[in-house]
Amino acid sequence: MAITAQEVNKLRQQTGAGMMDCKKALTEADGDFEKAIEILRKKGQKVSASRSDRETSEGSVFIKTDEGNKEATLIALNCETDFVAKNEEFLNLGQSIVEVASANKPASIDELKTLTLGDLPISEKIVELIGKIGEKIEISAYERVAGEQVVPYVHAGSKLGVLVSLKGVNGDDQSEAGRNVAMQIAAMNPLAVDKDGVDQTIVEKEIEIGKEQALAEGKPENIVEKIAMGKLNKFFKDNTLLNQAFVKDSSLTVAKYLDGVKSGLTVESFKRISIGG
Repeated sequence: MAITAQEVNKLRQQTGAGMMDCKKALTEADGDFEKAIEILRKKGQKVSASRSDRETSEGSVFIKTDEGNKEATLIALNCETDFVAKNEEFLNLGQSIVEVASANKPASIDELKTLTLGDLPISEKIVELIGKIGEKIEISAYERVAGEQVVPYVHAGSKLGVLVSLKGVNGDDQSEAGRNVAMQIAAMNPLAVDKDGVDQTIVEKEIEIGKEQALAEGKPENIVEKIAMGKLNKFFKDNTLLNQAFVKDSSLTVAKYLDGVKSGLTVESFKRISIGG
């Protein structure tokens, strides 16, 4: 049957797919709009499968904070090129996904992808956009943070996002201090809030490295353990948030900076997501 330009345009408006793709889908579906939409979605699934081995080193992070600043959600939506990362439909999809995640609090990325966005599961919405754009798109990270006050931070270019949960705010707005700490996390990429949060296997590895270095330097065996522990403390100072030198004033640690802002103010937890690194 003959497919009119008006029908093609109508399907294009509904799906956002290209003009020729819409015409082919309508022709294959004998003018049935629902069947044509299904054909376009299947095309998207084929595109998704054919690009499954492609690297998605570009993309954007998206954050949604609740009205009381007690909880925030952070996702990373990845794609293949920076051009697509700036595409309006890509950005709209990312924002919609983080809002669904914030409202439903799924336990994992897999569970998030099963949630409905409009009339379809998020996984199928992603496939639809893959079919239209022609690049692999995937949710690479999903985090939630809750606390007395949660402060979000998105680094320039939306390639890096941080959530900081503050403790000891006692009803005061500490968003400025939280943002300063979030910028610290963005720049210095700490492993944990403090030494108690560092995985024990990492601690053991650092002690072993410290011992080997001391022995290689010819230090007496009876002081090797002491030297290794000294190196471990240096490791904690460099790699745990509260013990790091504060980037805006290196005479202070982050812990001392926060306590100077308000006695007892500290960080309960944080999450950091980076695109392509």
